[in-house]
Amino acid sequence: NWIMKEIKGSAFISALVILRFTGLEMDPYKVLGVTRSASQAEIKKVYKRLAKEWHPDKNRNPGAEDMFIKITKSYEILSNEDKRANYDRYGQTDDTQAYGSGRYGHRHDSFYFDESFFNFPFNSKTHRDFADSKFTLHFNQYINDVVPDSYKRPYLIKITSDWCFSCIHIEPVWKEVVQEMETLGVGIGVVDVGYERRLANHLGAHRTPSILGVINGKVTFFHYAVAKEHLRQFVEDLLPQRLVERVTDKNDLQFLNSWHEINKPHVLLFDQVPVVPLLYKLTAFAYKDYMQFGYVDQGLSETANLQKQFNINTYAPTMLVFKENIDKPADIIQAKGMKKQIIDEFMANNKFLLAPRLVNQKLFDELCPVKQFHRRRKYCVLLITRDEETFSFGNQEFLSFASTNTKEVVRFAYVYQRLQQPLCDILTQNKDSGQSPPQVVILERRNAAGKVLFKPVTAWNGSEEDKQCLLDELERLHKDPSILIHDAMLPELNNEFASMFVIRWIYASYDYLSEVIDDILHNNWREMMPLLSLIFSALFILFGTVVIQAFSDSSEDKQTKPKTRDGTKLFVSTVNFRLPKKNFVEVTELTDITYMSNLVKLRPGHMNIVLVLTDASKNILLSKFAKEVYSFTGSLTLHFSFLNIDKHSEWMNTMLEYAQDAMQIDADEDDGGNHKIDYTGYVLALNGHKKYLCLFKPVYTGEDHEGKSSEDEGGATGRLSISTLQIHHKLDRLGLWMERLMEGTLPRYYIPAWPGLDKITPCK
Repeated sequence: NWIMKEIKGSAFISALVILRFTGLEMDPYKVLGVTRSASQAEIKKVYKRLAKEWHPDKNRNPGAEDMFIKITKSYEILSNEDKRANYDRYGQTDDTQAYGSGRYGHRHDSFYFDESFFNFPFNSKTHRDFADSKFTLHFNQYINDVVPDSYKRPYLIKITSDWCFSCIHIEPVWKEVVQEMETLGVGIGVVDVGYERRLANHLGAHRTPSILGVINGKVTFFHYAVAKEHLRQFVEDLLPQRLVERVTDKNDLQFLNSWHEINKPHVLLFDQVPVVPLLYKLTAFAYKDYMQFGYVDQGLSETANLQKQFNINTYAPTMLVFKENIDKPADIIQAKGMKKQIIDEFMANNKFLLAPRLVNQKLFDELCPVKQFHRRRKYCVLLITRDEETFSFGNQEFLSFASTNTKEVVRFAYVYQRLQQPLCDILTQNKDSGQSPPQVVILERRNAAGKVLFKPVTAWNGSEEDKQCLLDELERLHKDPSILIHDAMLPELNNEFASMFVIRWIYASYDYLSEVIDDILHNNWREMMPLLSLIFSALFILFGTVVIQAFSDSSEDKQTKPKTRDGTKLFVSTVNFRLPKKNFVEVTELTDITYMSNLVKLRPGHMNIVLVLTDASKNILLSKFAKEVYSFTGSLTLHFSFLNIDKHSEWMNTMLEYAQDAMQIDADEDDGGNHKIDYTGYVLALNGHKKYLCLFKPVYTGEDHEGKSSEDEGGATGRLSISTLQIHHKLDRLGLWMERLMEGTLPRYYIPAWPGLDKITPCK
């Protein structure tokens, strides 16, 4: 048995070795359908056509994925001159070399085995074909590190998993791309779905392998064949389109002169290539908040004057930084192979103008940082000035003075009073909030909350005396920092570029729509599913709302207005402060004729709101009652009536006797029985079906009396005698009481039965 198992095991291994060897041994010329003499242009044209035809997202054939891999692998061989020559000479590629070579395997008995076969060339946790562990991402790392950093550089992320067959084929290309992109400053990440399913779902990656880019916190998927050129173009397409401006002899002055408007230094790169290098684009993205970037193509005749003006060497790329002086660059570097580290150091040393304008809090924090250690003090020399033409000479002289500064601990800046008035009022100690003459202030920030030490130095008009005075103060400050005798808490600066937010929003919307259209064109439906679901849900809700509203309006139009037998109605026109169903309030008098229909036989769920009044107060109370309940007339379950207490006092007394214990009517209201209770202004909410009522008692809110009263909504006490209440103010809080009634939060007083008809005096 043991011998048979060994034989079977050896046969299985041999079969797998043969399968692995023959599976990769293919003729790339036959796969692409080109001759051996085909040019690179022909090969590329055929590859694009076949890749589009056999892409798994578009071709539903079960063998489409394998065919697509063969097409990609064949193009990778034939597009590389070295690999193509190797295949033409020996009929093999890097992946199909003889297994007997010492580089890839060793001899065992009479078979040649590839060592990687025993490890099985999948992305196992312990043996990865490429050093992915260096770039492995976890969910918290992505949220806390990658997303914030993506606002300074794009990220290229691969989604993979153990036992991913297709992942093997893209690994060589991925390795080459990572080596190149990492040196350019592109962030790299690898997500293993088997160990980071949460992160993969968060990114919207539902299959392996997948490649995606992250920039400005936004995820974009790669849809094309995995080739080095395609991935490089993908990274380039992630970047915003307006990062670098093309500069020629025609627009160079316009480009360089905009430093005052945008408050940034300008960078010009001179190079021989017609397209902007990717390294330069990535640098422009990283420093877009600090500098404006332009590119000069030295191969164009339209740039000859620029090259001559700045004496540009045509044999190596040259980078110039311009600040306030557009005739002479503030700094320059020139190298044949510019490295990212050199460019970053060059940019970091030239991020600010010699004397920039404080336009927002972020610039203030970076230009004048908070003091951390005694030896790392930073002082800001701030010119508080105005933007009128008459002050341009003084502003220019301040800039001239700042350009002679050689001390690292001193920074120069200016601010316009009109745009930063709160800050200027504190530093100039101006109490009338008016614009004062230009003045120079030296300050040192002490904490991030806004505390500063400062000293006003001198009024500034740009004269030699002003310059000498400022120079003397700086010398004194170097010897004795305690000369900053004033302290204050500065407010946060206004963002003067806030109006540019609309333009940025338009650009962002355009980029987002472009990505959506791109996703639709590539039929990436699974990744588009959340957006499509949101759109269809919104359309369904909108359509459903319109349909329901249409049916609701039609049913209400068909409903006829309720009529009483005697036709006694009151139509009160009120102010249309909401959206009522009618422009009047229909109030019916409660009599022996309307008693049964409006109360006893009222439909379930319906209520009758009854106002108690007298002949003398009828007109005033009805007008006030209509105004208070007008906003509730849209409800189909509410009916409005009034009861004349002069005619039906016996019914009112009987009603309150039934619920007297629950309502806790005070004995002092009847004044020992000598004075009859005045029910004028009471409002009853009567539920005829469930036999309960809610009671509103008049509440005075006017200013004619100093006494206080309260609303009895089932137990409130401490009310003023009703005889002192003005009729006009008795229903002041009826609207609030109606809201509580509709909410169902009012106390309910149940009664055994409604008083009989004999308690209602016949209407005369």
